[in-house]
Formats: sequence, C-alpha cells, structure tokens
Amino acid sequence: MAKTKAKWTCQNCGYDSRGYLGKCPDCGSWGSIVEEKIESDKNKKKLLITQDIEESKPLLLNEIPVDESIRYSTGMDEFDRVLGGGLVKGSLVLIGGEPGIGKSTILMQSCGNLSDSNLKVCYVSAEESAQQIKLRAQRLNINSDNLYILAETSLEYIANKIKNLKPNLIIIDSIQAVYSNNITSSSGSVSQVRECCNSLMNLAKLTGTTIIIVGHVTKDGVIAGPKVLEHMVDTVLYFEGERYKSYRILRTVKNRYGSTNDIGVFNMENEGLVEVKNPSALFLSERSSSITPGSVIIPTMEGSRSLLVEVQALVGPTFYPSPRRVANGVEYNRLLQILAVLEKRVGLNLSKQDVYVNAVGGIDIQEPSADLGIAIAVATCFRDVMVDPETAIIGEIGLSGEIRSVRQLENRVSEAAKLGFKNLIVPKTNMPLKSEPDNINIKPVSRLIEAITSSISKKPI
Repeated sequence: MAKTKAKWTCQNCGYDSRGYLGKCPDCGSWGSIVEEKIESDKNKKKLLITQDIEESKPLLLNEIPVDESIRYSTGMDEFDRVLGGGLVKGSLVLIGGEPGIGKSTILMQSCGNLSDSNLKVCYVSAEESAQQIKLRAQRLNINSDNLYILAETSLEYIANKIKNLKPNLIIIDSIQAVYSNNITSSSGSVSQVRECCNSLMNLAKLTGTTIIIVGHVTKDGVIAGPKVLEHMVDTVLYFEGERYKSYRILRTVKNRYGSTNDIGVFNMENEGLVEVKNPSALFLSERSSSITPGSVIIPTMEGSRSLLVEVQALVGPTFYPSPRRVANGVEYNRLLQILAVLEKRVGLNLSKQDVYVNAVGGIDIQEPSADLGIAIAVATCFRDVMVDPETAIIGEIGLSGEIRSVRQLENRVSEAAKLGFKNLIVPKTNMPLKSEPDNINIKPVSRLIEAITSSISKKPI
C-alpha cells in the first residue's frame, strides 16, 4: 500500500516547508506556498523516458567528432540571430512570454520552415486539440508532410510516441500543462514542472533531439515555476511587446551556445510574424514632421544592435501638493536623478512642475547612456524650445553635470547616419572615433549645459 505524505512548496521559487507559511522565506512572495501530495512506494516501478537508450561512455576530448551541421536554421534570420546561429542539436530551449504575445505563432512558423527542409518535426500541444493546431497552421499557410501534431499531456505517453517517431525537433506547448505519472501532484506544480523538465533534458542530451518548451509567465513577467527551471535548460528566451502593438521583441536571457546580447524584432500581421530588418525605421515611422519641444532621438543599444528611439517629455505646472513624476519606458529612479542634476547644475526650477517622460513605441530603455537625451528633452520642453530634428543625442550624465563616455559609439553613429541624421551630440571622452561617416557632424560635449545649448534648433517653433 502506497503511503501518501504532504509537503508545502512555494510555486514561485520551489522552497519546501514542513507546514503552511503565509510568506515564502526564500523569495518573499505572499500566498505562494501550496500543499503538494507525495506518494512513496518502494515497490512502484517508475517509467523513465530514457529507458532502452544506450548508456553514454567517457570520450577523450580530441576523439569527440564535431559535426559541421550541428545547428538547424529556423528559416527566420531574427530568430537565428537570438539563438546564436540556429537551433543546436540536442539542446533544450525555454521560451516564455505573456498570453497572446505570439509564442505559439513563431514556433509554428519555425516548424513549417524546418519541416520544409526535410527535417522531421513533432509539435506536442498540451493545451489545444489537433484541430485547433491545424486551424493555426492554415492561417499561417503551413502545409508540410514532415510536421506531426500530438495533442497529449502525459509525459510518459509523449516519450513513447517520440521514441518511435524519432523527430529532429520537438515542441512542448506548454511545460506547465504536461504531467508525469511518477509525481502525484497536479500539473503545473513545482514538483511536476521540475520532474518534466529534467526528463526532457535527459531525452535531449541522450538522443541528440532538439527540444523547445514553452513556459507560462507570472504577473511579474518571469517564467512561472522554480528558478531551477532556467538553470536546467540551455537557452532561455523571452518574447516581449505590448499586446496591442504590432511589433514583438525576442530577447535572450541565457544561451550556452551563443551571445546574450542580441534581440530579434518581429511585426505581427495577419499572416503571422514578419521579421523587421530595420527596427529603427519602425520606431521612428510615426514621428511627426512638425517636431514639438521635448522630442529627442536617442541611439540606444539592445545587445549588439543599435536602435534609434524617440523620447518625449512633457513639463507643466502641477496642481498637486507634490509634483508628479511619470516615467514610461525609462527607469523611474534614473529620471529622478536626472531632474536633480538639472535643478542643481543647470538651474531649472522643476520643484513645482509635473514631469512626464515616455519612450515612444513601448520599448524599455535601461542603459544610462540615454541620460543626456532624457535631460535635454525635459529641459527643452521646460524652456519651450525645440531640439534640432536632424540631431541625435547620446551620453551618460554624472552627478556633477559632466557627460561620461558610452559603449559601442561607432555602431550608434553608423545607425544614425544610415537613417539620415545630420548631427550627433556625443561625450567628449569618446573622441576621437576610429571611423566617422562623412554625412554626419559629430559634436563632442563635456558638460550638460553645453549639450543643451548645442542641441537647440536655430529655427523658430
């Protein structure tokens, strides 16, 4: 007779407790500790998905053969860029994102491209029926003889079917909906997610099959389940973007086979996701021809890719006891620091002004090299003067008002010149550059007040 025990596990971080706790001592989340049943039976024979697979043997490093075709191209250059050149054989990839952001769409499109390249692909759906997957494939114009659909939630049943099919690529959508018969807790629990991910990892390494698993995200935007889930996989991708915006950003958080400094940009259309070859043009496409005070173009870096983003500022008298500070797309504490420098070093009295700063397009600017652009946007709106519309601004601001150097300035200058900007305000400490485009005038500055003066347009508003 099997004995049933219980333990209390945090559904966010996997912390185990002997009893119920309102707050998790490990991650600090409230109400996340849930009781899970554990069935222990010494005579119970577990079904392992790696059974009947030849055991691995130790090999000398110099004797290990290297296959030149170790990667699969997804048929989407932006997806391959984020993966480091394509999907690696025997790798386990985790992709997360909010519901409706396009995770299943990009995976189905990749499956269609790979299956058209004579690769055998198996799409396992634990949340939708085969008919529903067929409807999505028809909408995306996918019709291939090498694409198999399996609607199943049992991990052991999935493993047996995969063992007979022997595909090159497996999609598990999603890991929270798959359950193992070896664990008595419900699907989606920490124990189930950890056990299923561990079994899939062993399957990928021992058979050389590439596996992509889809993970749900919490209200905080992180992948649900224990943090150990991200440590087990080879690559972690996040699919980001506003649900009501057309563009999507695929970002790498972890990659054992490539860089984590690249992003892929896609545009959601009726036929599916379309790659964006020039993201800067997309973010600046709706910029008004009649520029108003407080609008600045900032060359920011997303990994190794330079993007030109418009930042807008609105400054006006406050009607509240304390002036409002609203930051959308920029770090709030960074904005407060910039406003303090403007008051102390430039002499702008912002203590009775509401300040709103917005990064147009919904992109998040995290790097401090956008400080100078934000400061000039606030200052020009406050003084009701206009920034030269053909000028891009980049630089980090120190607390004493000095302009500090930024990284990868050559890439930013090249991107600004490519989109037709005539002037670029940069930190003086970055000069001279190794190569300067002929069609752009670079203005090095060392102080904040000097940068504000250099950026003001000579044309009347």
